[in-house]
Amino acid sequence: MPFRSSLAMSTSGRSVYQCITGEQFARVFTVDKIHCQALSLSLSFTMHRVCRTLLKLKKVCPPRQSPSSDLNDFKRWVSLGLPRGSRFATGFTPLQFKPLDSIIDTQRVSQYSAEELVKIWDDYHLGRGHVSASMDQKLYHLLDQRAITCQHFVIPLPRGSGYTTIFIQAKMPHILFTGLEDYKARGTQAAPYFTVTYYKEFAETKGMVLVRGDIVFTSKLSDSEARWLLETTHSFYMNDTRYKLVERFNRETRDFEFKDVLSSLGISAG
Repeated sequence: MPFRSSLAMSTSGRSVYQCITGEQFARVFTVDKIHCQALSLSLSFTMHRVCRTLLKLKKVCPPRQSPSSDLNDFKRWVSLGLPRGSRFATGFTPLQFKPLDSIIDTQRVSQYSAEELVKIWDDYHLGRGHVSASMDQKLYHLLDQRAITCQHFVIPLPRGSGYTTIFIQAKMPHILFTGLEDYKARGTQAAPYFTVTYYKEFAETKGMVLVRGDIVFTSKLSDSEARWLLETTHSFYMNDTRYKLVERFNRETRDFEFKDVLSSLGISAG
């Protein structure tokens, strides 16, 4: 894997910390008492031209009821190519953006090596209902550059014998995930299921970026599904072969085939 991640299981209720002592731990991290606060992020994310089309379609990739119908709807969707202009989540405020220094004592942990810092970061988030990860600075730079011109994508999330389609919006240093059906139904009022923030404070000194994911609705997405979405999104943006599908979705809409995404993930279309 090009990055290290660990799932913060919400069922534990306790933080497993092995890298530094409990006393040091208390000084390094601030108390993270509020998990769901109101947000004042400036999420003025301009939607891809096809997003407006979602509001006009009766069905776009529902949880797998009729695979052939799903693909036909997707083909119909991407062939319309309506103008840009819609906005996502303008009527919703997800989890509050937490500055890194409100989570971790950045000055104190600066004394640790990159490997120690990653372990501290991962161990801290265990049992706190988050997904934590870290990635090399160069890989983050690649993700950041590619997200500038390719802000949107769709990923089929495996569920049972089928899948549900998740819509992705990347406006670095944040990525939002929501159900495609929810966006189709609610438009600009659609609420993200999962939000991811990238912290670059140690990019220059440690050569790495810390990643934190917050599950907004646990009824919509499990911890393991959130981690899978994060890792899969990274793979589509940082793997050259898979990234061609992202480019096609954003730049060559009429040529985009959802079945190619399914195939790349080993998910059956029929």
